[in-house]
Amino acid sequence: MEASLRPHGESVMLPREAYTDPAVLAWERRHFFAGTWTCLGRVDELSDGTTQREVTVGDIATIVTFGERPRAFANTCRHRGHELLQRDETSERRAVVCPYHGWSYELDGSVKAAPRMGDGFHTKPYGLVELPAEVWQGWLFVNATGTATSFADHVGGLTELVAPYAPESLVLKARHAYDVASNWKTIVENYHECYHCPLIHPELCKVSPPTSGDNWNLPGAWVGGLMDLRPDAETMSLDGRSHGVQLEGVDPRRVNYLGLFPNLLISLHPDYVMTHRMEPRTPSLTAIECSWYFRPEVKDPSYAVEFWDITNREDWAACESVQRGAESPHFRPGPLSPAEDAVYQWVTMLARGYLGKPLSTPA
Repeated sequence: MEASLRPHGESVMLPREAYTDPAVLAWERRHFFAGTWTCLGRVDELSDGTTQREVTVGDIATIVTFGERPRAFANTCRHRGHELLQRDETSERRAVVCPYHGWSYELDGSVKAAPRMGDGFHTKPYGLVELPAEVWQGWLFVNATGTATSFADHVGGLTELVAPYAPESLVLKARHAYDVASNWKTIVENYHECYHCPLIHPELCKVSPPTSGDNWNLPGAWVGGLMDLRPDAETMSLDGRSHGVQLEGVDPRRVNYLGLFPNLLISLHPDYVMTHRMEPRTPSLTAIECSWYFRPEVKDPSYAVEFWDITNREDWAACESVQRGAESPHFRPGPLSPAEDAVYQWVTMLARGYLGKPLSTPA
């Protein structure tokens, strides 16, 4: 990690193994995805039609319940450890019931019934193991190891940038699922720089100068910056026109690109919010859920979806080529240009994380 933590202009990318080694991904699943705050998706979607849902966070099986508030628990019965729900299983029951011996739990994790344990058995010490869960701007986050820093410290100064867009009040109007043959970190690195834009994004460069904007330097485990719209553009679309509804109280001339560690990318536009939520499958395969959120009255989101589907696919092709190059025995970590300062912030965040240090930039 030493070479990656050198000052910008002297540092290089992460070692090859960070992008290719299954043992590294296994470590990341436990320490980066289970061990910090992973976004599970929109809380209204996760809770729709169910009271409980299994979600594997990193490498830890977890149950999320939806009672008075969303809560997360280890997916293990306190009797003999049997799984309470199978992978991706949901239930509409008002109690979580173990299918092995019938122990049941309230949605707050307390024991509801422990059959045939005897009249003198005290159930209070045997409630489900609760895990930290937080709802932020409409998204649900869980720390599956229970060992992360506070969510307030994790999100840091990001709230002040995202809150004006009120994403929790926006409505999902479109979603695409992509399987990208690239390491998850490469996808984030690509997202955080426009050094590549003139060569592979002609549509984007028509509506936003690739050298515009600047990066934020605020507390928290995230990286991000902004880009300007060209004078004749209203938003990110193929013709630069917005066919939606402008969001009140936001800057109409810029787009924010924000990456909250480890798996949520938030793109804030004057008239819509787009997210990419990532889940690594293998070192060279990442599942990406791309979602577009608009004001409820917007009927046709296609102007934004078409633009970003083209741009996404251009990015995915580039990331997949980077992955194939990284898997070459001749690959060596390369330097970062001055235009890749956000990538430098991301890489040094990862390097600190690998070393067990705080993710946020030191004060």
